[in-house]
Amino acid sequence: MAEAKYKQRCAICKNNMVEMFSRQQFPICVDCQMKRLEEPIKDPVMKKMFDIPVEFYKKNYFLRKIKESYIRFGSLTEKQVEAFKKTVKEMKAEKTGKKPEK
Repeated sequence: MAEAKYKQRCAICKNNMVEMFSRQQFPICVDCQMKRLEEPIKDPVMKKMFDIPVEFYKKNYFLRKIKESYIRFGSLTEKQVEAFKKTVKEMKAEKTGKKPEK
């Protein structure tokens, strides 16, 4: 994972510090972002895809950002879906101690 450049207070709760990696990143802590991700998903295909352990979302900013984008815009590109699935597969392999298959 890339090293954080600096820390900034969460723009929503103003309590927690957020590691910032770029100027364009919105400063939102994991707790506030997880609250946004609790919105129900109606599409059964996407619902199944996003049905992963909560700990994966808490550990990985990218997974949270993809789910938040889907909730906000209602769709994802094929590359976003592929990247999401690849990241989840890698995290599952890391959790079990196996190497991910290509």
